[in-house]
Amino acid sequence: MSLNILIVDDSPVMRSFVRRVMQLSGLDVNRYLEAANGAEALDVAASQPIDAVFTDINMPVMDGEEFVRQLRQQPALDHMPVIVISTDATANRIENMIALGASGYIQKPFGPEQLRSETERVLSLIDGGAHV
Repeated sequence: MSLNILIVDDSPVMRSFVRRVMQLSGLDVNRYLEAANGAEALDVAASQPIDAVFTDINMPVMDGEEFVRQLRQQPALDHMPVIVISTDATANRIENMIALGASGYIQKPFGPEQLRSETERVLSLIDGGAHV
C-alpha cells in the first residue's frame, strides 16, 4: 500500500530534501503533503488522509513540540505516527518528544537507509507493517 506522507519544516529546502531522501529510500509513497509549521500541519492532517508525519522541532508559529502535543489531543488524529527529524539528538530532547507522543526520531543529517528503517519500525509498531 502506498503511503501519504506529511513533511513539516519551515525550510522549503529541507522539505524538498526529506522528499528526495524518501524517494531514494525505496518506500512506496503515493502522495507528499507539506506544511511550513505545526499550525499548517494540523490543518493538513485534519483534511487529508495521512499515514505518517515527519516534523522538525524548531519552527515559527507553532513548533514541533506544540504540534505533537495538539495532534495527540485530537481524537481523530491522535493515532497518526509522527517521526521527528531534528539536529538536536540529545537524550533529553528525544525523551521529551517521545513523552509528548512522537513515534520515532531521526537525527539530521540522515540518509535513505536510516529514514526507511525508522519509518518501517514506526509503521510496524502502529499497524503490524501493513503499509510497508
